[in-house]
Amino acid sequence: MDRPLALGPEGFEVDEQADRRVHGGVEKAVHHYPLDHYPDWRAELGPLPPLAAPGGFGENISASGLTERSVAVGDTFRLGSAMVQVSQGRQPCWKLNKRFGLPDMSRRVQQSGRTGWYYRVLEPGTVAPGDRLQRLDRVAPEWTLHRLWHALYVDRLNLAELEGIAALDVLAEGWRKYAVRRLESRRVEDWSKRLDGTA
Repeated sequence: MDRPLALGPEGFEVDEQADRRVHGGVEKAVHHYPLDHYPDWRAELGPLPPLAAPGGFGENISASGLTERSVAVGDTFRLGSAMVQVSQGRQPCWKLNKRFGLPDMSRRVQQSGRTGWYYRVLEPGTVAPGDRLQRLDRVAPEWTLHRLWHALYVDRLNLAELEGIAALDVLAEGWRKYAVRRLESRRVEDWSKRLDGTA
């Protein structure tokens, strides 16, 4: 972004998503990927082109000092004249494999917990390059994105955690449904299609 842009309920005015069924929408209006993660990826993977500058993970914004361990679902931020709220973590998909030229990049991102997250827009506004993210409120500080990631991808059938996620109203409905389905089925969903592009 090299000029001020309007930010509305479904994202920035110039933003585009290839597949609106799984990308974009009000719960995924803005994608944030921590700048802090780039050095870790470069150390692990070398100087791949997508790691040369922010934007490599398809994010709209990147910032230092905020990671999945310090940001929680429901955290509200001022961004330019807009107000945004953390709605869910990111579930990486197979398109990262193509972007990075690595057949398992999406799995690496999911397994690392360095996934990034999405915001919903509470108040539309204008955002300019260099605008600071100012945290205004925390409604569920105990539910960090790291805790959610751990429950969904590591300790995957921890029923107490799943019950907490299912009841977390500020979390995007799609993520709450994952928890509900696991509670009902006592099974973890198959991620192959999302991560590998296969059935």
